[in-house]
Amino acid sequence: MQSLGRRYVRYINDAYARTGTLWEGRYKSHLVANDEHLLRCYRYIELNPARAGMVTQAVDYPWSSYRHNALGLPDPLIHPHACYRQLVGTEADLLQIYREWAQHACEEDATRFSSHLHHQHPMGNDRFKAAIEAQVGRRLAPSKGGRPKQQKVSALEA
Repeated sequence: MQSLGRRYVRYINDAYARTGTLWEGRYKSHLVANDEHLLRCYRYIELNPARAGMVTQAVDYPWSSYRHNALGLPDPLIHPHACYRQLVGTEADLLQIYREWAQHACEEDATRFSSHLHHQHPMGNDRFKAAIEAQVGRRLAPSKGGRPKQQKVSALEA
């Protein structure tokens, strides 16, 4: 990702006779624990342009999958995940349920996603986090701040 980003920035800067960076910070990723989490990721990403004040409603942002997922507008680039398709039987019901679900997005979800994405900590239940930690062989959860407590040495040990 870093190499791709560097080449793209160089291309844009050369093409438009500009200098500097295009993005703030580095690429960040976030593990997806399960199907429910994936749908919440859809919602978080699709509502970001409205949350950032770029548009008044998610439907107004042309480069989002929201218009496909909530309105059914065709987009050859989008291939809906099976968990999205399994929300309900008919296409009309699926679109209606997705729109209602997106409207009820809570700010707590957005805050949690932002925090976990910023710190790149896995978001999920304890079992999911433990499985990821076992696979990578290190602790991924945030540690307590400050210095570790020193063990007291008794006079006999000294």
